[in-house]
Amino acid sequence: MPTIDLIAVPFDGYGRPGHQAQAAEVLRAARLADALGPHPVTEADALTLPPGDQRRGAVTSLVNEAALVAMTDQLGDRVASAVAAGRFPLVYGGDCTTLLGTVPELRRTGPLGLLFVDGHEDTMPLDVSEDGEAANTEIGLLLGLTGRLLSGPLAARVGALRREELAVLGPRDVAWRQQFNVGTLRDTGVWFRDWKETAAAPEQQAEAAVAHLNQGSDRWWLHVDLDVLDPQEFPPQGVPGGADEPHGLTWAQLTSLLSAAVAAGGCVGWSVAIYDPDQDPDRSSAADVVALVRAVAAALPA
Repeated sequence: MPTIDLIAVPFDGYGRPGHQAQAAEVLRAARLADALGPHPVTEADALTLPPGDQRRGAVTSLVNEAALVAMTDQLGDRVASAVAAGRFPLVYGGDCTTLLGTVPELRRTGPLGLLFVDGHEDTMPLDVSEDGEAANTEIGLLLGLTGRLLSGPLAARVGALRREELAVLGPRDVAWRQQFNVGTLRDTGVWFRDWKETAAAPEQQAEAAVAHLNQGSDRWWLHVDLDVLDPQEFPPQGVPGGADEPHGLTWAQLTSLLSAAVAAGGCVGWSVAIYDPDQDPDRSSAADVVALVRAVAAALPA
């Protein structure tokens, strides 16, 4: 039975105090570690990041640049060390930019697949991004669809993932992408199922996604952006005052999907992102996240 390394990421993509930067602390207080039994658990200190900065950075054009770079560097090192030691890292808190730390570092040691479960495709080109939030861009960066002229510390992470190494489940952001004339990953040859296809058969689609990833590698990373859920099921997923895309998965569908995926074998680690405690005053959604982790951890192979 693998030891699970809990890795807390106190990062907010907009550089705000609280919000997603507080997610890891709140989930820890909701007894996330207890949800992982009977697996042995290790829990180190959270990543140490610079203060948030809500301005765009001069090097990357992305908001909260210094903390973003520090987060990807520290997280990549921790995840790579855990996997090399035969442990299973569970990265929690922050946003989807954690993938800019995990995927490139794990790819240094061999092929790696990525099962990406998200309500958005996250391929916004850097020169199109209206707000500079890195979490709208990370899949585009990892695939090399954007960022080819990027310089500085994130440049080496561009193009770290091949299209055949990616499987995508759950997006429902067609209308939002059309505002910016951004196409879909489905048209680029990426293995892809939108939210309707995923909701209709979550276990079967998860198993098919893993089968696709296992054609190229015997190991893959699981990433879950909780905005794959319907906002009525999980309200604290968006920017306060922003308009969330309607529809999405239920908790039951997401639980079935993730449990089937990890039970299929080959998963070397998992990241859970996009929870805003400032929009969850009674912490009921935190309890829902912990319940999800408990169910999925129980499905991990011994």
